[in-house]
Amino acid sequence: MIRHVAVIDIGKTNAKVALVDLTTLSEIALRRMANTPVRHAPYPHHDVEALWTFILNSLAYLNGERRIDAISITTHGATGALVDHSGELALPVLDYEFDGPDRLTEEYNAVRPPFAETGTPRLPAGLNLGAQFFWQQKRFPAEFARAAAMLTYPQYWALRLTGIAANEVTSLGCHTDLWNPWTSDYSPLVDKMGWRQLMAPVRPARERLGPILPVFARRTGLDPQTPVFCGLHDSNASLLPHLLSDQPPFCVVSTGTWVVSMAVGGRKVELDPARDTLVNINALGDPVPSARFMGGREFSLLTDGQPQEWIDDDVAVVLARQVLLLPSTQQGSRPFPHRDAQWVNAEDLSPGQRFAAISFYLALMTATCLELIGGDGATTVEGPFARNPLFVSMLAAATERPVIASETSTGTSIGAALLASDGTPTMSMGERTEPPAEPAWQAYRQAWRKIATA
Repeated sequence: MIRHVAVIDIGKTNAKVALVDLTTLSEIALRRMANTPVRHAPYPHHDVEALWTFILNSLAYLNGERRIDAISITTHGATGALVDHSGELALPVLDYEFDGPDRLTEEYNAVRPPFAETGTPRLPAGLNLGAQFFWQQKRFPAEFARAAAMLTYPQYWALRLTGIAANEVTSLGCHTDLWNPWTSDYSPLVDKMGWRQLMAPVRPARERLGPILPVFARRTGLDPQTPVFCGLHDSNASLLPHLLSDQPPFCVVSTGTWVVSMAVGGRKVELDPARDTLVNINALGDPVPSARFMGGREFSLLTDGQPQEWIDDDVAVVLARQVLLLPSTQQGSRPFPHRDAQWVNAEDLSPGQRFAAISFYLALMTATCLELIGGDGATTVEGPFARNPLFVSMLAAATERPVIASETSTGTSIGAALLASDGTPTMSMGERTEPPAEPAWQAYRQAWRKIATA
């Protein structure tokens, strides 16, 4: 029986290996390192060798504490790998914040499919994986020609662990331009560029790709028969437990570097690609209306990454004075693409008052995302923002629906671990917050919306 699952979780800011107990659906151990891109030639790229050393060391350490029964993988999106016949990289794994692909915007726009076919908005830098591959092929034709397989990022790590090449729909369907969610097949871009024969076979997220390779079993002390599951995109990992347990309609907000909002069974709306709404594909293969902004990055920039303290009086002052932070502090992908950040009534703020206004800003941005995708029902917040009661309360006020703050430190690890379970339903756990009754919360929300949408 599989009980303890080691989850390799490569986020944009941090990489983690968590040990999840499937009997309690809890993380019982966690190792973490900063995920810092390499900023030199041929272009900014992920330090996969440093990550690989961290992964192997973490597996060895965790297995020494408790026997690891299986391995699952989840990573951030907008990332893929080109590997040769030996499984080595033909080109470094590009950092999606690198703006090199923008230099071929006109050429790429001429071949990419329309939003109606893919649910993918046109995004800057390397946020469309298709644009990355297009730029790499044009800029480095000789190296690209060495590629024997094109892989999405979770499956790159699965390849290193098992020697088996695969792709998977949650990453293929994550604003890549590469996948048509309505036909469950590659988009016309793949055939236009002659990439179909390079695309590794599409496997279900729950599939056992194979046991860990013997050399890494010896390196980590794992049983040579330890299964490695195909893996999935991190926001969809956060969504999976709710797909297995919650009754629609409901929403899930996955928070990390990105705040990704997903609506299941919500109101029918027309998605607006200009406001960074999109169609994700969940782990069961179904389309999910989604929207996102770089909320975790914004939070870090606005708070300088320092711990924040506040008291009830700080909240009362911010609400009464209507101290507003308006969008958007992080340029690029966001629901207000043509607005620059602006403070209103922000003179002589204490640190606690500033933190309250920042938390409210992030909640109101999230509420806007949920509105754009037809969100309905209770909203569950996964990840770091679930531990911010100011964010949770304002999100409940702004949506006028209950918000559940997940008890897990990161919903991605639990969701990824469930790939190794028998598929039995899970229970969502977390503190439920109802919309605040005090009129000041709604007045604040209305003031923010009035200026933000002007």
